[in-house]
Amino acid sequence: MATRMDDLADVRVFVYRRFAETGDPPAPEEVAAQFGIGLDETLAALRLLHDSNLLVLDAERRGVIMAHPWSAVPLGFVVAGEKVKWWGGCAWDSFAIPALVGQKCLVATHCPGCGRALAVDVCPDEPTTAELVAHFLVPVARMWDDVRFACSHQSLFCSEEHVGRWLRETRYPRGVLLDMHTLWLLATRWYEGRLTREYRRRTPDEARAFFRELGLVGPFWDNAPAPPGPSGGERWGLPRTEPALLARSDPSLLSPEARTAPRPASP
Repeated sequence: MATRMDDLADVRVFVYRRFAETGDPPAPEEVAAQFGIGLDETLAALRLLHDSNLLVLDAERRGVIMAHPWSAVPLGFVVAGEKVKWWGGCAWDSFAIPALVGQKCLVATHCPGCGRALAVDVCPDEPTTAELVAHFLVPVARMWDDVRFACSHQSLFCSEEHVGRWLRETRYPRGVLLDMHTLWLLATRWYEGRLTREYRRRTPDEARAFFRELGLVGPFWDNAPAPPGPSGGERWGLPRTEPALLARSDPSLLSPEARTAPRPASP
């Protein structure tokens, strides 16, 4: 059963919807019971989804710890809806959850630059007006090298100054900065259709076209296959420790026409 792609879609949707409805992933035994299959077959299906970057398993390749945009482990963000609270994997993922569940949510985190608690109301149909910035450390082509590290370093900061302070203290290479409007557009559109069987990941060319539509261009957003080898620090090719230029997307992308216009193939 679980080796066919149509059956894998059913397993994926079951995992995602359980996260959306309860805040937690199903255990492998629950997946097996849902589909009337054995545990070995269930684990084979989950591992295929893991290997396809459609969810993330633990070190034993058994339990689900992430199904973007949801996380089963704390990575610095809490997203509170009307009845359910979720761990958000990162700023990108936390801003995506309200659109997927169709309700206004409170996104809570801390500024890494000063430790201040940050709380932002995020709506599914309009961007927040909060005066914050997001910093992404790991370039797109490297994010799946260590997805937990990449997600835990997509953060919200009080200001560009605080990003610079944090980079100087940690000696991390610079990444990219996004304003809240751009972050909201990126998050809500990237995960469109995530809870449906028809969802598929974008191809590299489709992803690049999507990023360009939001004004996100340059080496950081180039998701061409990365060369083999470690991905840390200087190997990212972004050695400076000052904040990058703040990315601001075109306000016209918020218009009703832009939201309904045909886009590159679904994610």
